[in-house]
Amino acid sequence: MKKVLSVIAVMMIAILCISAQSVSEKSEDQKTLTVYAYDTFCGDWGAAGSIIPAFEEKTGINVNLVAAGNASEVLNKVMLEGDKTQCDVIVGITDDIAAKAYGVLESYDSPYLETIPSEYVFDAEHRLIPFDYGFFAFILDKKSGITAPTSLQDLTKDEYKGKVILIDPRSGSSVGVGLMMWTKNALGDNWTDWWSTMSQNALTMTSGWSTAWGLFTEGEAPLVISYTTSPIYDETGLQQALVFSEGHEATIEAAGIIKGTKHRSEAEQFIDFLLSEGQLDLGMANAMYPVNSSIELPAEYNNAPRAEKFFLNTDDQVAAALKQLTEAVLK
Repeated sequence: MKKVLSVIAVMMIAILCISAQSVSEKSEDQKTLTVYAYDTFCGDWGAAGSIIPAFEEKTGINVNLVAAGNASEVLNKVMLEGDKTQCDVIVGITDDIAAKAYGVLESYDSPYLETIPSEYVFDAEHRLIPFDYGFFAFILDKKSGITAPTSLQDLTKDEYKGKVILIDPRSGSSVGVGLMMWTKNALGDNWTDWWSTMSQNALTMTSGWSTAWGLFTEGEAPLVISYTTSPIYDETGLQQALVFSEGHEATIEAAGIIKGTKHRSEAEQFIDFLLSEGQLDLGMANAMYPVNSSIELPAEYNNAPRAEKFFLNTDDQVAAALKQLTEAVLK
């Protein structure tokens, strides 16, 4: 009997050892991809909530998602960490700060690049690959009954005094900066005159989008600077995105693979997922347009007109414009 028990004990130990080895090998084989992204992407209402689990389920790749602030802060984190960074993929770098990012990125010719209209591909070397885009625009509350302005200059008229909410570009708000560059590109040499007039004509100039949008939805003013896609969540049908023939400032969000990553294959799969199955979730969560032209947009986008003419800028141009505006008007 003792001999039988001894044999059984040895067999059980062997089985446990084999099982432990199997679990260990599985753990070693399972890859973990570290993704740095901006806070909104990672937040409770962000796209990551649906995209990351779907990607993990499809590929079997674990994702270590790191929220690192706004787009500039995400990039700064990678640059400060240098060769020691754990980041494999960076998400949310916008076209206006792209030049700073190129040095830490590797090129990737994703097969989904052919689905992206060429006008939104701002990096010919494909170190940053666009995943969504939008246009800054003024949103009108139609229940106000006011006549819709048809240009930036219209907003300087007396009939709109106290009826417009702006965002201060000095705050670092992407919408405030977008408005600044929009006026500079659309109005030409005398663009700061617009800001001089609007500093008196606007109801207020807030420090960020959330405050501005809150005032607008509370009925404090019938016009607010935002995005052409902002009305996609409007169930009342009373918000109208105004598209001006003079053109609009665009913003394009992109993702890239960090130079020297040890998980190149996994990083490529993640980029491809963002450009395919993840496209609609990205667009809806970010209130932006998906870049993949083959994606069928839901009815919510019927109230989100695209601008036919748009402008893009580099970070140097933004810095120069901010300096000029601060010295001329916003002292």
